[in-house]
Amino acid sequence: MVTWIQKLWDKKTSQVGHFLAWNQVGRPVWTPRQYDALTEEGYQKNVIVFRCVNLIARNVATPPWILYQGDQEMDSHPLRTLMEYPNPLQTRTAFLEALASNILLSGNAYVEAVGEAGYVKELYLLRSDRMQVVPGRDGLPQGYVYQVSGQKRLIPVDLARKKSPILHLKTFHPLNDWYGMSPVEAAASAIDQHNAVGGHNLALLQNGGRPTGALMVKSSERRPGGNLSDLQRKSLQESVRNFYEGFENSGRIMVLEGDLDWKEMGLSPKDLDFIEGKNLSAREIAQAYGVPPMLVGVPGDATFANYREARFHLWEDTVLPLLNMIMNEINGWLMGSQGENLRFSYDADSIPAMALRQEAQWARLENASFLTVNEKRQAVGYSPVKGGNTLPLETTKKDLYFKDNIIKGERP
Repeated sequence: MVTWIQKLWDKKTSQVGHFLAWNQVGRPVWTPRQYDALTEEGYQKNVIVFRCVNLIARNVATPPWILYQGDQEMDSHPLRTLMEYPNPLQTRTAFLEALASNILLSGNAYVEAVGEAGYVKELYLLRSDRMQVVPGRDGLPQGYVYQVSGQKRLIPVDLARKKSPILHLKTFHPLNDWYGMSPVEAAASAIDQHNAVGGHNLALLQNGGRPTGALMVKSSERRPGGNLSDLQRKSLQESVRNFYEGFENSGRIMVLEGDLDWKEMGLSPKDLDFIEGKNLSAREIAQAYGVPPMLVGVPGDATFANYREARFHLWEDTVLPLLNMIMNEINGWLMGSQGENLRFSYDADSIPAMALRQEAQWARLENASFLTVNEKRQAVGYSPVKGGNTLPLETTKKDLYFKDNIIKGERP
């Protein structure tokens, strides 16, 4: 008997996919927010975003990629060479650092595969602000449009084989079907606040460290109500600007003639607590990127016991998930055309920042009295030794019971 769900499976297509491209089939779709504006305000003008992006991206590019066929490591293979030297202009580290930076700044990254005779020979990273997705009828892209200086190039997707020369990596976006969401968007308010405080402090420094104020004109017989003519007001403003504004005029004594008085109008930096406000916005930016604040130089943050622990959590919570996402996407995209049962991986134990995890694992194994020496060595990847198959003399019946029933989930 054929059920209704089996009938649906006979046609491998989404039941709602065509809704995603409603009135957009064949027409490029722009990103919801301009990548260049986000990059300029966030990355180029904000030191915290710059530090977070570079810290994550450079760490993502650090671990060597290992090619496996099944469980066997491949010492020499065209794919291994491809990833070490993706194109004539970049090595693996430079390529992956730029790729990760694109994801962290725009939420999107595009990789173009160039090859011949069915094999990929080179990989190129394309700028996110120049790329547009062309929606297809089934809710999948039918192509990509790359635009440079008014010149457009359509890169089609082979819908029949579900193959594309473009790999589109993107983060989750709750309100967009085609593009990812940048962490800069989530931290936009904190970035604006951080930039505004920096701009205020710079303007205050250039103004000799003095807050804003006003010249008050007292009322007199010649000036009832203290009113100045337009010419007098303009002349007074130019005199103050020329002689007292700017950091080079810092400390110059202001001389007021006639019935003039100086009235402070700006609050002091202490009153507005700019320093703490700037640190607070810096913490929010670091949180959006998943970077412990102490790693970006924010003082007074005691979330982690020391710098080493903060680096461990950066790798555990941020770097490795991003690296896994990039590696899995590239594996799924490349391996179908290059051969079967091939995959890229990396050795997490070789990463210095992950030493805390290794030490914790070794400590647990060392204290596991129900394991033999060889079982402990096997757990950490070492070969057995002679005489290592006996349990320690102090092993109790409770330990043996635990060892025999651990698979069942039982406890003594």
